[in-house]
Amino acid sequence: MRLKLVKSDTNFDFFGVARLAIIFSILLIVASFGLFFTKGLNFGIDFRGGTLIMAETTEPVDMSQTRLLLNALNLGDISVTEVSAATELVTEEHLLMIRIEQQDDDPEVQNDAITGVKAELDREYPGIVYLQTDSVGAKVSGELIQAGILAVVLAVAAVLFYIWLRFEWQFSVGAVAALVHDVLITIGIFCLTQIEFNLTIIAAILTIVGYSLNDTVVVFDRVRENLRKYKQMDLKELLNLSINETLSRTTMTSFTTLIALVALYFLGGTVISGFTFAMIFGIIVGTYSSIFIASVLVLYLGVKRDWDKPEGEAGTQFSNVDA
Repeated sequence: MRLKLVKSDTNFDFFGVARLAIIFSILLIVASFGLFFTKGLNFGIDFRGGTLIMAETTEPVDMSQTRLLLNALNLGDISVTEVSAATELVTEEHLLMIRIEQQDDDPEVQNDAITGVKAELDREYPGIVYLQTDSVGAKVSGELIQAGILAVVLAVAAVLFYIWLRFEWQFSVGAVAALVHDVLITIGIFCLTQIEFNLTIIAAILTIVGYSLNDTVVVFDRVRENLRKYKQMDLKELLNLSINETLSRTTMTSFTTLIALVALYFLGGTVISGFTFAMIFGIIVGTYSSIFIASVLVLYLGVKRDWDKPEGEAGTQFSNVDA
Protein backbone atom coordinates (compact mmCIF):
# COMPACT_ATOMS: atom_id res chain seq x y z
CA MET A 1 0.00 0.00 0.00
CA ARG A 2 1.44 3.36 -1.05
CA LEU A 3 1.83 6.19 1.45
CA LYS A 4 -0.43 9.12 0.61
CA LEU A 5 -0.69 12.43 2.39
CA VAL A 6 -3.91 13.24 0.53
CA LYS A 7 -6.73 10.84 -0.29
CA SER A 8 -7.16 9.92 -3.95
CA ASP A 9 -10.82 10.94 -3.97
CA THR A 10 -10.25 14.42 -2.53
CA ASN A 11 -12.57 17.09 -3.94
CA PHE A 12 -11.49 20.37 -2.40
CA ASP A 13 -12.93 23.49 -4.06
CA PHE A 14 -9.75 25.47 -4.68
CA PHE A 15 -11.49 28.08 -6.77
CA GLY A 16 -13.90 28.79 -3.94
CA VAL A 17 -11.05 30.66 -2.23
CA ALA A 18 -9.31 31.81 -5.41
CA ARG A 19 -10.33 35.45 -5.00
CA LEU A 20 -8.94 35.55 -1.45
CA ALA A 21 -5.74 33.86 -2.63
CA ILE A 22 -5.22 36.42 -5.41
CA ILE A 23 -5.79 39.33 -2.99
CA PHE A 24 -3.38 37.72 -0.50
CA SER A 25 -0.72 37.31 -3.21
CA ILE A 26 -1.12 40.92 -4.39
CA LEU A 27 -0.67 42.14 -0.81
CA LEU A 28 2.47 40.01 -0.42
CA ILE A 29 3.93 41.35 -3.67
CA VAL A 30 3.18 44.96 -2.69
CA ALA A 31 4.77 44.31 0.73
CA SER A 32 7.83 42.80 -1.00
CA PHE A 33 8.27 45.92 -3.13
CA GLY A 34 7.82 48.09 -0.05
CA LEU A 35 10.44 46.14 1.89
CA PHE A 36 12.84 46.21 -1.07
CA PHE A 37 12.69 50.00 -1.39
CA THR A 38 12.75 50.67 2.37
CA LYS A 39 14.91 48.00 4.04
CA GLY A 40 16.54 46.59 0.92
CA LEU A 41 18.51 43.38 0.63
CA ASN A 42 21.43 42.57 2.88
CA PHE A 43 23.91 42.04 0.07
CA GLY A 44 26.84 39.78 0.83
CA ILE A 45 30.47 40.19 -0.17
CA ASP A 46 29.62 38.78 -3.63
CA PHE A 47 27.51 41.83 -4.47
CA ARG A 48 28.95 44.61 -2.29
CA GLY A 49 32.62 43.87 -2.75
CA GLY A 50 34.98 43.24 0.15
CA THR A 51 36.54 40.34 2.02
CA LEU A 52 35.14 37.46 4.05
CA ILE A 53 37.45 35.77 6.56
CA MET A 54 36.48 32.61 8.42
CA ALA A 55 38.75 31.58 11.27
CA GLU A 56 38.81 28.98 14.05
CA THR A 57 39.97 29.77 17.57
CA THR A 58 40.83 27.42 20.41
CA GLU A 59 39.16 29.61 23.05
CA PRO A 60 35.88 31.53 23.39
CA VAL A 61 35.73 34.80 21.47
CA ASP A 62 34.86 38.09 23.18
CA MET A 63 32.77 39.59 20.38
CA SER A 64 32.59 43.16 21.72
CA GLN A 65 36.34 43.25 22.38
CA THR A 66 37.09 41.85 18.93
CA ARG A 67 34.87 44.47 17.27
CA LEU A 68 36.60 47.27 19.19
CA LEU A 69 39.98 45.83 18.25
CA LEU A 70 39.21 45.71 14.53
CA ASN A 71 37.29 49.00 14.40
CA ALA A 72 40.43 50.70 15.73
CA LEU A 73 42.06 49.85 12.38
CA ASN A 74 39.71 52.39 10.68
CA LEU A 75 38.87 50.09 7.79
CA GLY A 76 35.24 51.16 7.55
CA ASP A 77 32.39 48.71 8.02
CA ILE A 78 33.66 45.51 9.70
CA SER A 79 31.21 42.79 10.73
CA VAL A 80 32.29 40.22 13.32
CA THR A 81 30.12 37.18 14.00
CA GLU A 82 30.64 34.01 16.03
CA VAL A 83 29.06 31.01 14.32
CA SER A 84 28.27 27.59 15.72
CA ALA A 85 30.62 24.97 14.37
CA ALA A 86 28.41 22.67 12.33
CA THR A 87 30.74 21.94 9.46
CA GLU A 88 33.35 19.31 8.87
CA LEU A 89 35.99 22.04 8.39
CA VAL A 90 35.83 22.94 12.07
CA THR A 91 37.24 20.83 14.86
CA GLU A 92 36.52 23.20 17.77
CA GLU A 93 33.41 25.06 18.86
CA HIS A 94 34.61 28.62 18.10
CA LEU A 95 34.19 29.81 14.53
CA LEU A 96 34.71 33.48 13.76
CA MET A 97 33.33 35.15 10.63
CA ILE A 98 34.66 38.61 9.70
CA ARG A 99 33.49 40.78 6.82
CA ILE A 100 35.57 43.76 5.68
CA GLU A 101 34.12 46.29 3.27
CA GLN A 102 35.87 47.06 -0.01
CA GLN A 103 38.70 49.53 0.69
CA ASP A 104 39.71 50.57 -2.81
CA ASP A 105 39.81 49.38 -6.38
CA ASP A 106 43.51 48.71 -5.87
CA PRO A 107 43.99 45.06 -4.77
CA GLU A 108 47.10 46.05 -2.81
CA VAL A 109 45.06 48.30 -0.51
CA GLN A 110 42.59 45.48 0.19
CA ASN A 111 45.44 43.03 0.82
CA ASP A 112 46.98 45.46 3.32
CA ALA A 113 43.63 45.64 5.14
CA ILE A 114 43.40 41.84 5.29
CA THR A 115 46.98 41.59 6.57
CA GLY A 116 46.25 44.16 9.26
CA VAL A 117 43.11 42.34 10.44
CA LYS A 118 44.90 39.00 10.60
CA ALA A 119 47.81 40.53 12.50
CA GLU A 120 45.45 41.88 15.18
CA LEU A 121 43.65 38.55 15.44
CA ASP A 122 46.95 36.67 15.72
CA ARG A 123 47.93 38.85 18.69
CA GLU A 124 44.52 38.56 20.36
CA TYR A 125 43.97 34.83 19.75
CA PRO A 126 47.24 32.84 19.59
CA GLY A 127 46.83 29.66 17.58
CA ILE A 128 44.01 31.04 15.43
CA VAL A 129 43.56 29.16 12.14
CA TYR A 130 42.22 30.86 9.01
CA LEU A 131 39.87 28.50 7.20
CA GLN A 132 38.74 30.75 4.36
CA THR A 133 39.59 34.17 2.89
CA ASP A 134 37.47 35.36 -0.04
CA SER A 135 37.80 38.79 -1.67
CA VAL A 136 35.59 40.34 -4.34
CA GLY A 137 36.41 43.69 -5.95
CA ALA A 138 33.83 46.43 -6.55
CA LYS A 139 33.93 45.95 -10.33
CA VAL A 140 33.52 42.18 -10.03
CA SER A 141 30.63 42.56 -7.56
CA GLY A 142 28.81 44.86 -10.00
CA GLU A 143 29.26 42.31 -12.77
CA LEU A 144 27.97 39.56 -10.47
CA ILE A 145 24.78 41.56 -9.76
CA GLN A 146 24.16 41.96 -13.50
CA ALA A 147 24.89 38.27 -14.12
CA GLY A 148 22.53 37.23 -11.32
CA ILE A 149 19.66 39.37 -12.61
CA LEU A 150 20.29 38.17 -16.17
CA ALA A 151 20.25 34.52 -15.03
CA VAL A 152 16.82 34.90 -13.38
CA VAL A 153 15.36 36.84 -16.34
CA LEU A 154 16.63 34.31 -18.88
CA ALA A 155 15.29 31.41 -16.80
CA VAL A 156 11.81 32.96 -16.70
CA ALA A 157 11.97 33.76 -20.46
CA ALA A 158 12.97 30.16 -21.21
CA VAL A 159 10.01 28.92 -19.17
CA LEU A 160 7.69 31.23 -21.10
CA PHE A 161 8.93 29.82 -24.42
CA TYR A 162 8.85 26.18 -23.26
CA ILE A 163 5.30 26.28 -21.89
CA TRP A 164 4.10 28.18 -24.97
CA LEU A 165 5.44 25.41 -27.23
CA ARG A 166 4.22 22.53 -25.09
CA PHE A 167 0.76 23.88 -24.23
CA GLU A 168 -0.87 27.19 -25.21
CA TRP A 169 -0.07 30.84 -24.58
CA GLN A 170 -2.68 30.95 -21.77
CA PHE A 171 -0.79 28.23 -19.89
CA SER A 172 2.47 30.05 -20.57
CA VAL A 173 1.20 33.29 -19.05
CA GLY A 174 -0.10 31.44 -15.99
CA ALA A 175 3.19 29.58 -15.44
CA VAL A 176 5.36 32.68 -15.81
CA ALA A 177 3.08 34.73 -13.54
CA ALA A 178 3.46 32.01 -10.88
CA LEU A 179 7.27 32.07 -11.25
CA VAL A 180 7.49 35.86 -11.03
CA HIS A 181 5.17 35.69 -8.00
CA ASP A 182 7.52 33.18 -6.30
CA VAL A 183 10.68 35.19 -7.05
CA LEU A 184 9.25 38.51 -5.85
CA ILE A 185 7.91 37.09 -2.59
CA THR A 186 11.16 35.22 -1.92
CA ILE A 187 13.11 38.44 -2.38
CA GLY A 188 10.62 40.14 -0.06
CA ILE A 189 11.21 37.61 2.71
CA PHE A 190 14.97 38.18 2.41
CA CYS A 191 14.39 41.92 2.74
CA LEU A 192 12.30 41.27 5.85
CA THR A 193 14.69 38.83 7.55
CA GLN A 194 17.89 40.57 6.35
CA ILE A 195 19.50 37.19 5.73
CA GLU A 196 22.62 37.72 3.63
CA PHE A 197 21.80 37.78 -0.08
CA ASN A 198 24.62 36.37 -2.19
CA LEU A 199 25.28 34.21 -5.23
CA THR A 200 24.15 31.12 -3.32
CA ILE A 201 20.71 32.68 -2.94
CA ILE A 202 20.59 33.38 -6.68
CA ALA A 203 21.24 29.66 -7.19
CA ALA A 204 18.40 28.91 -4.76
CA ILE A 205 16.02 31.22 -6.66
CA LEU A 206 16.86 29.49 -9.95
CA THR A 207 16.23 26.13 -8.26
CA ILE A 208 12.90 27.43 -6.97
CA VAL A 209 11.98 28.47 -10.52
CA GLY A 210 12.64 24.93 -11.73
CA TYR A 211 10.78 23.32 -8.84
CA SER A 212 7.74 25.57 -9.21
CA LEU A 213 7.71 24.97 -12.95
CA ASN A 214 7.72 21.20 -12.36
CA ASP A 215 4.66 21.46 -10.12
CA THR A 216 2.87 23.71 -12.59
CA VAL A 217 3.60 21.48 -15.60
CA VAL A 218 2.25 18.41 -13.75
CA VAL A 219 -1.05 20.22 -13.12
CA PHE A 220 -1.22 21.62 -16.66
CA ASP A 221 -0.52 18.22 -18.19
CA ARG A 222 -3.48 16.77 -16.29
CA VAL A 223 -5.60 19.75 -17.39
CA ARG A 224 -4.74 19.03 -21.02
CA GLU A 225 -5.67 15.36 -20.60
CA ASN A 226 -8.99 16.27 -19.00
CA LEU A 227 -9.74 18.83 -21.72
CA ARG A 228 -9.72 15.95 -24.20
CA LYS A 229 -11.60 13.63 -21.84
CA TYR A 230 -14.33 15.96 -20.58
CA LYS A 231 -15.09 18.23 -23.53
CA GLN A 232 -18.38 19.52 -22.12
CA MET A 233 -17.26 20.07 -18.51
CA ASP A 234 -17.17 23.66 -17.24
CA LEU A 235 -13.58 24.93 -17.27
CA LYS A 236 -13.61 25.83 -13.59
CA GLU A 237 -14.76 22.34 -12.63
CA LEU A 238 -12.22 20.78 -14.96
CA LEU A 239 -9.34 22.80 -13.49
CA ASN A 240 -10.49 21.98 -9.98
CA LEU A 241 -10.69 18.28 -10.86
CA SER A 242 -7.18 18.35 -12.36
CA ILE A 243 -5.66 20.00 -9.28
CA ASN A 244 -7.35 17.49 -6.96
CA GLU A 245 -6.15 14.57 -9.09
CA THR A 246 -2.52 15.76 -8.88
CA LEU A 247 -2.72 16.97 -5.26
CA SER A 248 -1.43 13.71 -3.75
CA ARG A 249 1.66 13.77 -5.96
CA THR A 250 2.26 17.49 -5.31
CA THR A 251 2.03 17.24 -1.52
CA MET A 252 4.15 14.10 -1.33
CA THR A 253 6.92 15.63 -3.47
CA SER A 254 6.91 18.86 -1.48
CA PHE A 255 6.80 17.05 1.87
CA THR A 256 9.72 14.73 1.15
CA THR A 257 11.81 17.58 -0.26
CA LEU A 258 11.07 19.72 2.80
CA ILE A 259 12.22 16.93 5.13
CA ALA A 260 15.65 16.94 3.48
CA LEU A 261 15.86 20.74 3.41
CA VAL A 262 14.86 21.17 7.07
CA ALA A 263 17.55 18.67 8.05
CA LEU A 264 20.12 20.58 5.98
CA TYR A 265 19.01 23.90 7.48
CA PHE A 266 19.54 22.77 11.08
CA LEU A 267 22.51 20.45 10.53
CA GLY A 268 24.26 21.85 7.47
CA GLY A 269 25.87 24.86 9.12
CA THR A 270 26.05 28.55 8.29
CA VAL A 271 27.57 28.11 4.84
CA ILE A 272 24.37 26.68 3.33
CA SER A 273 21.78 28.06 5.76
CA GLY A 274 20.75 30.90 3.43
CA PHE A 275 20.37 28.52 0.49
CA THR A 276 18.27 26.02 2.43
CA PHE A 277 16.11 28.77 3.95
CA ALA A 278 15.38 30.13 0.47
CA MET A 279 14.57 26.63 -0.78
CA ILE A 280 12.22 25.85 2.12
CA PHE A 281 10.31 29.08 1.67
CA GLY A 282 10.38 28.75 -2.13
CA ILE A 283 8.92 25.24 -2.16
CA ILE A 284 6.03 26.32 0.06
CA VAL A 285 5.22 29.41 -1.99
CA GLY A 286 5.87 27.54 -5.26
CA THR A 287 3.33 24.83 -4.42
CA TYR A 288 0.84 27.53 -3.46
CA SER A 289 1.36 29.49 -6.70
CA SER A 290 0.98 26.42 -8.93
CA ILE A 291 -2.55 26.01 -7.59
CA PHE A 292 -3.78 29.52 -6.85
CA ILE A 293 -1.89 31.67 -9.37
CA ALA A 294 -1.13 29.64 -12.50
CA SER A 295 -4.42 27.73 -12.61
CA VAL A 296 -6.56 30.75 -11.74
CA LEU A 297 -5.00 32.77 -14.58
CA VAL A 298 -5.71 29.93 -17.01
CA LEU A 299 -9.34 30.06 -15.87
CA TYR A 300 -9.53 33.81 -16.47
CA LEU A 301 -7.85 33.61 -19.88
CA GLY A 302 -9.68 30.49 -21.04
CA VAL A 303 -8.37 27.71 -23.29
CA LYS A 304 -9.67 25.84 -26.30
CA ARG A 305 -11.79 22.85 -25.32
CA ASP A 306 -10.92 20.45 -28.13
CA TRP A 307 -7.23 20.09 -28.89
CA ASP A 308 -8.01 18.31 -32.13
CA LYS A 309 -9.65 21.45 -33.54
CA PRO A 310 -8.45 25.02 -34.12
CA GLU A 311 -8.65 27.34 -31.15
CA GLY A 312 -12.04 28.99 -30.91
CA GLU A 313 -13.04 29.36 -27.28
CA ALA A 314 -9.81 30.62 -25.73
CA GLY A 315 -10.22 33.84 -23.87
CA THR A 316 -14.01 33.47 -23.55
CA GLN A 317 -14.13 32.00 -20.06
CA PHE A 318 -13.83 35.29 -18.15
CA SER A 319 -17.59 35.77 -17.87
CA ASN A 320 -17.93 32.40 -16.15
CA VAL A 321 -15.61 33.27 -13.28
CA ASP A 322 -17.44 33.79 -10.03
CA ALA A 323 -14.69 32.71 -7.60
